[in-house]
Amino acid sequence: MPQNHTPRAIRNLVLVLGDQLTPTLSSLKAADPALDIVLMCEVAEEATYVRHHKKKIVLLFSAMRHFAAELENAGWRVEYTRLDDPQNAGSFSGEIERKVNAHKPQRIVVTEPGEWRVLDGIRGWGAQFNLPVDILPDSRFICSRETFARWAQGRKQLRMEYFYRDMRRQTGLLMDGTEPTGGIWNLDHDNRKPAKSDLFMPQPAHFQQDRITRDVVALVKHHFAGHFGDAEPFWFAVTRTDAEAAFDHFLDAALPRFGDYQDAMLANQRFLFHSVISMYLNCGLLDPLAVCRKVEGAFRSGRVPLNAAEGYIRQVIGWREYVRGIYWLKMPEYAVSNALGHSRPLPDFYWTGETEMACIAAAVIQTKEDAYAHHIQRLMVTGNFALLAGISPHALHEWYLAVYADAYEWVELPNTIGMSQFADGGVLASKPYAASGAYINRMSDYCNGCGYDVKARTGPRACPFNSLYWDFIARHAAVIKSNPRMAQMVRTYDKFADDEKVRIRASAASFLATLKPSDVWP
Repeated sequence: MPQNHTPRAIRNLVLVLGDQLTPTLSSLKAADPALDIVLMCEVAEEATYVRHHKKKIVLLFSAMRHFAAELENAGWRVEYTRLDDPQNAGSFSGEIERKVNAHKPQRIVVTEPGEWRVLDGIRGWGAQFNLPVDILPDSRFICSRETFARWAQGRKQLRMEYFYRDMRRQTGLLMDGTEPTGGIWNLDHDNRKPAKSDLFMPQPAHFQQDRITRDVVALVKHHFAGHFGDAEPFWFAVTRTDAEAAFDHFLDAALPRFGDYQDAMLANQRFLFHSVISMYLNCGLLDPLAVCRKVEGAFRSGRVPLNAAEGYIRQVIGWREYVRGIYWLKMPEYAVSNALGHSRPLPDFYWTGETEMACIAAAVIQTKEDAYAHHIQRLMVTGNFALLAGISPHALHEWYLAVYADAYEWVELPNTIGMSQFADGGVLASKPYAASGAYINRMSDYCNGCGYDVKARTGPRACPFNSLYWDFIARHAAVIKSNPRMAQMVRTYDKFADDEKVRIRASAASFLATLKPSDVWP
């Protein structure tokens, strides 16, 4: 663990944030180890602006401490403020003020943060500290904010598919000259197979805690005891070397079948063929383009099929880059979007997992224990339920931001507001991702152990997703009937007998009346 140096006058104070754990960070590339000091700090404000999962805090604090040591070993002077330092000011601004007073730097240098509220605060530092503040672009992304804005300009629809094709052309990934490898851009139609439980299904790489991580686990248990989630067992990678080993393990053990089963869900298999490396990508331990080039190499060498390689690369250079572009293009107004007018409080079972709906219970309990659930569990289970039930999209956004180890606002907010809840009115998604219990039954084995009947539409033991789905169609028919992908569902509902419509609305209302808002978590 790096030790703080004796304060002295320096040229620049270089702030490195907890999701910027990359040696090639633009602020570090612009700095000089002989003249500048790197500041890293664990601050309560960042850990509590939403009540982050204990594992997420352990991951970041431990990875930060390891990265600080990596920088010192590379010759940097690092001043590192631990959470329990008696002089810790508790916020980025407070820590900057302390170090400015101690070192009298000529300027403050920082790579642009991933969240609007942090950038908004940094923009005020020049006046606050009477110093120049250099906010450098985050070059770790393939598509800069300016490039995305140029791509979006003048387009009536900002569809990810067309952006993704441009990213393929730009990077050359899975391209044969000017044409996509295999003659098709998107193989998503091959990637929707349900899975069967298998004792030999791969598991993500697990890593032993070293002394630094053990210290952080104890710190988090003490200072964040009231936060959601389990701190242990903690098995995430916290160094670049281990994060790369975790990805290499996925490449060999799971990628070949990732494409086929990326949308599948199984009650007793939490990870299936997923890589579980998004938390390492999003905090800077892994480089997204390097990851994609390894995936392409596995395809080119015949180790994985095209649908697996294409599906994975699309998630990284397509979806990940695209949602970041949408975030910076539309913020800050995007955060309060609520096109469907949903306002119901988040039910308490999002925090407790105590519900008879087996799919919800499985997703929440897994989230509590692992700070992880894969994208279909988020979109089509917890997100789908919130959409159908009319949950406040902002309340759901704060939940996702708090509970997942890979969640940062730039990636999580568009996924929630746009993709999951259609709260942006169709800026991001081409349709509301609403589905009845039939979808969950088709793509999972959750319904086999559920107390509700997935085949029943109405009645006290009918799957709540069924009546809620048709109630959602009825409530929003005026809005969604003009959507080509939803109009058929409106026509289907219109053909129901009047008494069936009454039963549907009554079943939905009866179930919604049982939802208890959380009185424990914010």
